[in-house]
Amino acid sequence: MDNISVIIRCRNEESHIGLSIQSVLDHFENPEILVIDNQSTDESMKVVSLFDRCNIKKYSLNGNYTPGKALNFGAQKSTNNTLLVLSAHSQITELDKVKLKTDLNNYAAIFGNQTPIYRGKRINKRYIWSHFTDNIVENLYSDIEDRCFLHNAFCFYNKDFLLKNPFNEKLHGKEDRYWAIDMVDKGHTYLYDGINYKCNHYWTTNGATWKGIG
Repeated sequence: MDNISVIIRCRNEESHIGLSIQSVLDHFENPEILVIDNQSTDESMKVVSLFDRCNIKKYSLNGNYTPGKALNFGAQKSTNNTLLVLSAHSQITELDKVKLKTDLNNYAAIFGNQTPIYRGKRINKRYIWSHFTDNIVENLYSDIEDRCFLHNAFCFYNKDFLLKNPFNEKLHGKEDRYWAIDMVDKGHTYLYDGINYKCNHYWTTNGATWKGIG
């Protein structure tokens, strides 16, 4: 058994949340999966219900939603000390679980490589995606955004550490970047590993969003 809890935030992700959950099940033995729904109006939760024999828990913040609040809530409800924050449109493709155990003892967070996929087509890594290279970097800094760069579509945390250092619940986006800035200011280190942790990141929205502007 892999003692891991996976937090998946969801809003109208019926096209991809099944891929996301299945990839978790393919890479971990009996994981705890917590789906935090943001008032989905499509069949996302019906897709989640297809995985009825798995350890999946569904929650809704009943309109009182921000990304940080959803993640903090998921951490509080989780039962394992290793946490994975995974987008409902991210599919794990590569994962070194042995290295992960060591990394979580040394870093505040570990996030992995993302390959953008738009309607089945692999997209060249421009804009925000240019950060996701085949390298390993501590405290990755974005020249594009002019700040620390961390991305919660595929990111591991230690529960105890995250409970002591929660996300800002007032932000409506980029909670990961601001958390990273705060951690570095406090003397902590986070890791980008684009070699040993990889996922596909699917988009079905407008071009501006999948290019990474949103």
